Amino acid sequence: MFTRRTLGTTAIALVLLPGAALSQDDQSIIVQSTTSTANSGLYDYLLPMFEEESGIEVNVVAVGTGQAIQNARNCDGDLLLVHAKPAEEQFVSDGMGTERTDLMYNDFVIVGPADDPAGVSGMSDAQEALSQIASEEATFASRGDDSGTHKKEMSLWEGTDVTPTDASGEWYREAGSGMGATLNTGIGMGAYVMTDRATWISFENKQDYEILVEGDEDLYNQYGVIPVNPEECPSVNIDGAQAFADWLLSDAGQQAIAEYEVDGQQLFFPNAPGFEG
Repeated sequence: MFTRRTLGTTAIALVLLPGAALSQDDQSIIVQSTTSTANSGLYDYLLPMFEEESGIEVNVVAVGTGQAIQNARNCDGDLLLVHAKPAEEQFVSDGMGTERTDLMYNDFVIVGPADDPAGVSGMSDAQEALSQIASEEATFASRGDDSGTHKKEMSLWEGTDVTPTDASGEWYREAGSGMGATLNTGIGMGAYVMTDRATWISFENKQDYEILVEGDEDLYNQYGVIPVNPEECPSVNIDGAQAFADWLLSDAGQQAIAEYEVDGQQLFFPNAPGFEG
């Protein structure tokens, strides 16, 4: 058993720098994070900068936001970096986190096949597009995993007259997997998929898929960073966690986030308090 904190669930995927390993010393931290930030390649870009400057090794556990928060509640990590603000605020309110701070944002989009069987291409109202997909009973692939993306999707359905889970296994398919895997599943069955833009830009198996719905303010996707409270989790490396949080929120960290691009496209937009870019 890993004595500092347990990491043994099959849903967890570790994203480690070459040569990195889980360690109990004060020069390493565990970040519970989302699959979207990992899939985008952001950590591969950021972590060498921070590690060189601080000497602190960062080990990222990449799962859906709901699972990441639960892992942190179980004291299985030092820092949270996720994207479901109400759940994050509840985590802090429950005393599990010291403070939540806005870090960066992008947006969600709905992608689908070029032939667009539900006719939603060009729509900017996400709820109207979802209603139309449902009315046509066009296949929609949901993450179905309590991730930040799934939470956002379900909040959008709540504003329609459709309960998609009533059609579970019919036109509504719940993948129960990360963003990249859900995109692969959805494309394989010709389904519409809601995804964060960063994962979509980085995703290589697009085939004939396109962004069909975008631009709705309800598709805004905010990320936050939260050190785990050592009063609730005494084994937490709070100094290391706070050092990484402070670096991410600093001008240097924010500028690094702003400069990360894939195919000439910026994936995340830093918005820490006081950062003016």
